[in-house]
Amino acid sequence: MLTRRAFLRGAIAGAASAFAGAAYAFGYEPLMEPRVARYRIAPRVWPKGFALEIAALSDLHACEPWMSIERIDAIVDRMNALRPDVIVLLGDYVAGLHHFATPIPAPQWARALSRLRAPLGVHAILGNHDMWDDETAQHRGRYETAARAALEDNGIPVYENAAVRLTGGARPFWLAGLADQFAIPAGRRKWNGLDDLPGTLAEVTTDDPVILLAHEPDVFPRVPERVALTLCGHTHGGQVRIFGWAPIVPSLYGNRYVHGHIVEDERHLIVSGGLGCTALPVRFGAPPEVLHIRVEAPAA
Repeated sequence: MLTRRAFLRGAIAGAASAFAGAAYAFGYEPLMEPRVARYRIAPRVWPKGFALEIAALSDLHACEPWMSIERIDAIVDRMNALRPDVIVLLGDYVAGLHHFATPIPAPQWARALSRLRAPLGVHAILGNHDMWDDETAQHRGRYETAARAALEDNGIPVYENAAVRLTGGARPFWLAGLADQFAIPAGRRKWNGLDDLPGTLAEVTTDDPVILLAHEPDVFPRVPERVALTLCGHTHGGQVRIFGWAPIVPSLYGNRYVHGHIVEDERHLIVSGGLGCTALPVRFGAPPEVLHIRVEAPAA
């Protein structure tokens, strides 16, 4: 039989646990030093004798106090220390918090990102918030965003339905960047995308391997096997994840593409947990991260 004293003890313990969990989710995990999530993958279509190391970040959401310029500087230093062959930025640089933070102007966060260094360069795509938070771009329904201008003004090329051929060591490869799939809100849980996957891949004119950059992972079911690896962000790993499951995921596929390395029909996808927050400055079970990926041919 449950006594009054036992009930009170349980209630107090439950309240203390809830308070501790909330303090962790709001005050600690969002401000953690980002971990380096390391992946080693071997797509079937990757050429033998060619290894490529990629560093990636997503969902910066630059704002005070959660993602300050000082914190971005530390993230840049951490990524440079990985010494990758190429660095890719997967979108959502602008603040996703409007009631709990002060946005950092695009020229400032872009200047901080301009210190990133890799032999094959730094390459970027945009995310939904880079469009949503730009009233001028929303009105035009086109690509001329403040985020794109800031990145390009600081020497970082931005790809929206475009591809570029790079040479890593003795073997060239393609980076293909997709425009945002949820670029223009069109009602409750509806968006008009600016993405053009067939048009983007049509720019690939050789049989060299292809790496696709797409902010949202929802495109993945349509990605052909010709693409060796798709890299995405957007989900924040769910931002709150309990025993690996996220109750809210900003994807039409729910938890299917919430985080990590996913293989479907021998096609490879990696979804970053990202760095910042949207809606609320909270992370629980989904710590901030940057990616370090080694791509190589399958073992014989």
